[in-house]
Amino acid sequence: MTAIEQAETRPRSTRLPRRARRNQLLGAAQEVFVAQGYHSAAMDDIADRAGVSKPVLYQHFPGKLELYLALLDQHCDALLKAVRAALASTSDNKQRVAATMDAYFAFVEDEGGAFRLVFESDLTNEPAVRERVDKVSLDCAQAVSEVIAEDTDLPVEQAMLLAVGLCGMAQITARYWLGSGQPVPRDAAARLIASLSWRGIAGFPLHGGPDQAQDQAQDPA
Repeated sequence: MTAIEQAETRPRSTRLPRRARRNQLLGAAQEVFVAQGYHSAAMDDIADRAGVSKPVLYQHFPGKLELYLALLDQHCDALLKAVRAALASTSDNKQRVAATMDAYFAFVEDEGGAFRLVFESDLTNEPAVRERVDKVSLDCAQAVSEVIAEDTDLPVEQAMLLAVGLCGMAQITARYWLGSGQPVPRDAAARLIASLSWRGIAGFPLHGGPDQAQDQAQDPA
């Protein structure tokens, strides 16, 4: 089929408000980037997927990198909000751990494959991409560390180290779980990793004293 024939058969895009058009373009770009990777994707592919002309695409995004960064910002923000929401969902620390682990598993399981842009990008040598990926990882860990530091007598630096370990465990195991074909249902998989995490973190003394910490450490998973 010639380019003219393709243009004639492509569904015509209706006029949309600017924000709606931007969201449509981001959705199309995500599909292309996830399927092809950054380097193999072309602006032509994205425009075709969105059903718009390239000039329309360039009206919203001056280039492929800017489009990729806009997507990355969107999904990094979504992950951070999910982690913060999990931490704020309860005052019970055991349930906080479970909710946080589930937030990572849910993010990885999302059918749009957004996690691949964040954790499996083929553009991590680009400083702007590396900066965003590192920042969301540290921001999530920072949110967790604040809870750890608030509830224990640990110094801030130690609380952050523990939080980095917990968040790293969450995202690596969630990615492994998805890549291995989800052999365990998501809820059960998240609970399993939460149980492992809780048995470790519950051993650190709470402000309430050693008796309270001991009670929590003995709490069955």
